[in-house]
Amino acid sequence: MEEYMAPSERYLYEFIKKSGEVMTSNLPPRMMGALPQLVKKGLVEIYKKPTALWSTKKKKFVRAKVL
Repeated sequence: MEEYMAPSERYLYEFIKKSGEVMTSNLPPRMMGALPQLVKKGLVEIYKKPTALWSTKKKKFVRAKVL
């Protein structure tokens, strides 16, 4: 599946895989456009989780799926 990725998708996927778990707001701004394609291909997943125990707000995180 990885051989059909555009260069920006490959760069973002490697960045996410190397970082493990990343907040979506901490992704490189020029690479944000490749994120929907990676989700569509099933290589990464976006999920929400609280960052503080006393806060009701949840932040979005992204991580590479284990294939």
